[in-house]
Amino acid sequence: MYYRTLGLSGLRVSAVGLGCMGMSHAYGAPADKREMAELLADAVEMGYTFFDTAEVYGTPDRPHHNEELLGEALRPYRDRIVIATKFGLTFDKPDEAGPHALVPDARPATIRHSVEESLRRLRTDRIDLYYQHRIDPKVAPEEVAEVMAGLIREGKILHWGISEATEEYLRRAHRVCPVAAIQNRFSMMARWHEVLLPVCEELGIGFVAHSPLANGLLTNRYTAGMAFDPVTDYRASMPQYRPESFEKNRALFSLLERLADGYRATASQISLAWMMNKRPPIVPIPGTRRLFRLKENIGAADIHLTGEEVRAIDMALESMEMSEVFGGSSIKR
Repeated sequence: MYYRTLGLSGLRVSAVGLGCMGMSHAYGAPADKREMAELLADAVEMGYTFFDTAEVYGTPDRPHHNEELLGEALRPYRDRIVIATKFGLTFDKPDEAGPHALVPDARPATIRHSVEESLRRLRTDRIDLYYQHRIDPKVAPEEVAEVMAGLIREGKILHWGISEATEEYLRRAHRVCPVAAIQNRFSMMARWHEVLLPVCEELGIGFVAHSPLANGLLTNRYTAGMAFDPVTDYRASMPQYRPESFEKNRALFSLLERLADGYRATASQISLAWMMNKRPPIVPIPGTRRLFRLKENIGAADIHLTGEEVRAIDMALESMEMSEVFGGSSIKR
């Protein structure tokens, strides 16, 4: 495994992280707890040091399932790893089929309650990277950043970040309390946050990519006939999984196959390596429940693309037809 430092923060993480949401939320019923604990242990032994969760990753009856899972499974490795979790979000109508509308809440009192609960569930005395899960339009970024500065002084968090950040919000927050990283949706199908790369480079902020495989589609192992549980699996309503989307994305799949053959790699590895070799490099956090995927994803760090090769892929992506891709749940204001 290779390692990277997120911007100028000094926070060193594995070049590929592990997004843990899907073990508990949005990709079907939660996976077996013992199997996931074993998978997390395997990840640590492989060299993964960057584990991503959030207080809302769970089910209606176990709303904090994912933090509880990580808290128990990763406790023996706590001093070897970086744990990132998130605050400031609840689901509207969580008992209904997802994706659920999101309700942001970044009031100082809410943040302080959330951090104490996350510390308890994660069985730790500090959170390495604490993200604001979504921007709350009712709370100024400066006010959120002041709370983060206080939590850092108290030692409850070591660094903070913003998920789905915008440039204006990021700059205003960063002036008050330096932001270590943003975590935004980014993949070959979702490139609208690419404009933030030079901003992150300018400010010395890391870029962490969630959903780097377009919610699994870029593994190139799905077909138009596959079905997902509409109650527990968000993919059932994602536009890239509609039957007609597979035809629209034929050129994209062909590009991945050609590149994978050329590098003796898989489509997933090419998708991840492409963003990891951008400037500044992006740290992807693909999720999985399977050991072979864990090994496959970590292998992307061994693929080194030149700047010219990355630009050639960018040009190909810009010129081809693609289907619509899931861009995140709606925000209830």
